Amino acid sequence: MKWTAKLVKYRHESRIAVFFEKSKELIARIKKLDDARWSYSLGAWHLPNNEENRKRFHLEHMVLREDKTAKIEQFSLWLKSKRYSDNTIKTYTDALKSFLLFYNSKPVEEITNEDIIVYNNDFILKNKLSASYQNQIVNAVKLFFKTIENKVMKEELIHRPKGEKRLPNVLSKEEVKHILNAHGNIKHKAMLSLIYSCGLRCGELLALKPVHVDSKRNILIIKQAKGRKDRIAPLSIKIIELLREYYTAYKPTLYLFEGQHAKTPYDARSLQKVLKQALEKTSIKKPVTLHWLRHSYATHLLENGTDLRYIQEILGHSSSRTTEIYTHVSTKSIQNITSPFDYL
Repeated sequence: MKWTAKLVKYRHESRIAVFFEKSKELIARIKKLDDARWSYSLGAWHLPNNEENRKRFHLEHMVLREDKTAKIEQFSLWLKSKRYSDNTIKTYTDALKSFLLFYNSKPVEEITNEDIIVYNNDFILKNKLSASYQNQIVNAVKLFFKTIENKVMKEELIHRPKGEKRLPNVLSKEEVKHILNAHGNIKHKAMLSLIYSCGLRCGELLALKPVHVDSKRNILIIKQAKGRKDRIAPLSIKIIELLREYYTAYKPTLYLFEGQHAKTPYDARSLQKVLKQALEKTSIKKPVTLHWLRHSYATHLLENGTDLRYIQEILGHSSSRTTEIYTHVSTKSIQNITSPFDYL
């Protein structure tokens, strides 16, 4: 049976995608491998990019040379010394590894601006990788050469994708209410409700500790959020009451929402399942994610007349331009417009 395998970037993770015509035998064999998953977007099964799988699928030539591996480690240490977040370090080192692997036989000191353009055309565009991934590559490569190789790449010669103008997905207040009330489990209800009521990112919710809830001042303290910034968000009386009910029932020790074991944070994938279960109990057919709750919170604040500057502070946006996008999805003004069709 014929099959092909190649390295791919899937949800910010390096994976090995395996392509073959539908075969019950091959599907049964690949299912037995660790962390084998099917992806509709890739149209393939994919597995972790590790030495064992590279040998299994004849991708040994895709192993990075030792000198380049050492360069990536050096870059990683530099990022750590500058206190970049773990997510940013992983994103940048993975992006750099992909680029250096493309030029595995070429010494790092010989790589030029032209090589970045060729990589963009022959790898990123050819494999239909996202614009955000293309930007990550450019940022990582540029920073690597500047800091580790003491070599400046001319940014004006590096191809960057045209910025996509995507509006955030927003739920109506009624839809949010249905989702938050879908769970009978007080813990599940409290987690989803707190994300919406404070406009939290998933990681921010899972990093919360009981001491971050200041019920006397009605605020939530969000420590070391995106960009390593602390911020505060207002807590409504209703969410404080819900959190008290949850705390009494579960008595968390270290984290506000703990996993199966004490003093360990709740798992992000499990939280996504909590949302999925809530959606299944409602009539909502939209592909809702946890981030939709954050978008909806910001849009509903705007529609209630909250100043954009306050919304920017609550959400932790470093630029007001990021917050301004919610003005394009707010229906408060649009709903007051009368269509000329009504006069026909």
